[in-house]
Amino acid sequence: MINDKLSFITNKSKGTPTPVGVPFVSIKNKILGKNYDLSIGFLSPSKQKIINYKYRKINKTTNILSFPFSENSGEITFDLAKVKKDAKLFSMTFPVFLKYLLIHGLLHLKGFEHSATMEKEEKKFMKIFSK
Repeated sequence: MINDKLSFITNKSKGTPTPVGVPFVSIKNKILGKNYDLSIGFLSPSKQKIINYKYRKINKTTNILSFPFSENSGEITFDLAKVKKDAKLFSMTFPVFLKYLLIHGLLHLKGFEHSATMEKEEKKFMKIFSK
């Protein structure tokens, strides 16, 4: 995985297993390129809440946060318990919703902001990575 510039995936979510079946490296490479250095963390709800408050002044957990460090590096954190809960709200399975959120977060790292253009890109990549 080091060759594909996915620095590391850590699971500190305390009880929610690291998801399998989501092609993290392939999706990252398609959206950001092979030279982008990405870290992914799966955090507990309490840790994600702390980070969300620190950087966004929102005092609750969130399913995903994206942090660009430079033009070629960044980090995405997930609260897997929240992802699992929110998947039902979007009528998606947990792995499909996680894939959608990964795409969403990577597009933010690429510079997209919430818009119709971003939604179009999300749909395009979901289609590419659908089974």
